[in-house]
Amino acid sequence: MPRARALARALARAVDATARVALDGASMRATCARTMTKPNDARAVATARTRARAYSVGQMVHRDVPEDNSTMTWTFEASVRPKVDAILRRYPSNYKRSAMIPLLDLAQQQNKGHLTLAMMNHIADVLEVAPIRVYEVATFYSMFNRQKMGKLHVMVCGTTPCMLRGSREIEKALEEWMGVKKFETTACGTFTLGEMECMGCCVNAPMIAVADYRNGVEGYSYNYYEDLTPQTAVKVCEALKAGKSPRVGSQIRDKAEPIKGLTTLTGDPSGPFSRDLDQIKADVDAAAAAAAAAAAAEKK
Repeated sequence: MPRARALARALARAVDATARVALDGASMRATCARTMTKPNDARAVATARTRARAYSVGQMVHRDVPEDNSTMTWTFEASVRPKVDAILRRYPSNYKRSAMIPLLDLAQQQNKGHLTLAMMNHIADVLEVAPIRVYEVATFYSMFNRQKMGKLHVMVCGTTPCMLRGSREIEKALEEWMGVKKFETTACGTFTLGEMECMGCCVNAPMIAVADYRNGVEGYSYNYYEDLTPQTAVKVCEALKAGKSPRVGSQIRDKAEPIKGLTTLTGDPSGPFSRDLDQIKADVDAAAAAAAAAAAAEKK
């Protein structure tokens, strides 16, 4: 009997806890519903934007749509297939999955900027891996896009050095010029404005990266434009839209030299040098000539 009573009490506590969880869940859902029914609520907007930036890609879970669904098939174009074969030859046959990232990149170039479910499934077949292995990679790395992009994907660096040097002002200027907000595509389909974390050129901050998908695999380019201001960032995009080729890299200096120009090491090296390579070369040439002469003499 004591054991039965103890079990009854434990069951009652479990039922009570389940009821509390259900009530808490209902309360949370009601709160979410109230928040989502207020589209102008600043907190809801801030939450949505923060959540969008928390993920590396905009679409983490696949949803079937007419242009991207599980019934579709896809394959690399015949003109791209030699590149696929060249990538696969870089790796041992039992490590074909090592080619996953370059193949995803190649597929994205062919598809003008984004990956579909059929494309990932085809790459899984090529690499002889489960499709989930490709999905994992495609949704982890921010360079892979799961939603349709503009012909030119403009990414503003948002890391601390660029932010301190004015990247937020550049982002605002580009939003105003394009007429879109961050992560949106212009109505004409030319530009998608995005964000990228640290492009590795902090010395030339602030900067943007531009992926050009207008001409498929053969004409694809990915370039950095550095040392920007809001005005020069807009000028770079204007030039790209007009079909021109703006200067790649720093817009104001040569590579990463000091912003005020060189102040040291402006003359010829004074020496002394640790090794006289000219003399070493002369000695090697002389030894080779002597060996050749000795060999010729033996033949006689």
